[in-house]
Amino acid sequence: MATTNTERENVAADDELTKARERADKAEAELAALKSNTKAGSTGGDTHTGDTDTTDTGTGNAHAAKTRTIELDADVEKDDGEKELRKDSMMAHLLDSLDAGKDIGHYGRLVFAMVARHFLSHDEVLGWLTRDSDFDEEKAEAMLSQVESRGYNPPKRERIMEWQHEQEFPILPHPSDPDCGNLYRTLEFPDAVYHHIEEYREAKTHSDE
Repeated sequence: MATTNTERENVAADDELTKARERADKAEAELAALKSNTKAGSTGGDTHTGDTDTTDTGTGNAHAAKTRTIELDADVEKDDGEKELRKDSMMAHLLDSLDAGKDIGHYGRLVFAMVARHFLSHDEVLGWLTRDSDFDEEKAEAMLSQVESRGYNPPKRERIMEWQHEQEFPILPHPSDPDCGNLYRTLEFPDAVYHHIEEYREAKTHSDE
């Protein structure tokens, strides 16, 4: 009877090991597919179980590797968004000022929200706005929600110049430079922005006829 029990235990252990390896192989395949377009394909090695007889190590490592990959992709997207914004000297100026905790004024914050929302996530824009020494999270959420719900387009340079005169903080760091704050020349917005502007112009033309 002891021999029979031992054999059954060995069979059960083999079955568990086989299932564990199958789960690990599946997780590794999913991870490889996820990372097929990145340079970090080597993390798939985390899912290798070797000769271990545990049932959770392979899938646990695969999940951890997959989570790290998603977080890495999110960081890349965030960095890319900020990098794009910095192509405009005005936006680079606003980013640096917010990072330093300066009060960039009502219109400075409004301009930042109207532009940055097309390059950063909602929470990321909030994070930048709340770095302003005179702007808490509640105020930032209210402003950003209004900008998003009303679909405000990024302002033209002429409008920014007008707003500049309404506050002390200089929104435009180089007002004599025609490219500074000329957002539609220095930045590339989603197609929906240009489509919305075209619709507005057409509606404006018809209303003036």
